[in-house]
Amino acid sequence: MDTASCPHCHQTVDAQAVTCPYCRTPLKAYGHPGIPLHHATGEESLCQSCTYHADDTCTFPQRPYARECTLYQNSRQIEAEQRRVSGNLAFATKNWLKRRQALLVLLGLLGLAFLFTLQSHSQTTGPRIHLPQAGQRSHS
Repeated sequence: MDTASCPHCHQTVDAQAVTCPYCRTPLKAYGHPGIPLHHATGEESLCQSCTYHADDTCTFPQRPYARECTLYQNSRQIEAEQRRVSGNLAFATKNWLKRRQALLVLLGLLGLAFLFTLQSHSQTTGPRIHLPQAGQRSHS
């Protein structure tokens, strides 16, 4: 069983729980276990650290004072993750290859077709031997 912590009473609860069994704080939005409901901790509203507030795409009516939100994305966590990932060359290379996999397959197929073309051309145009025709003398 996955567990989570209630943001209000800090008790350990089931991660799929819709409300906290101890204090009845709503944990999931609209009573649906698949929609997490983010809660502000401390005095700062969620908007102060949300990516949607930072890029001005938030349409939440309680903005910029929202204490609960379903679309919250912590911009500080995302920035830290981007710094961690950008410094890792192996991860960046793997990610680049993954995103361009179809292009690499296409280039590989084109390369194979080119090699087959070269091979068949060299087999059909082997060394040329000039044989004298009737009426011509050989220069030996």
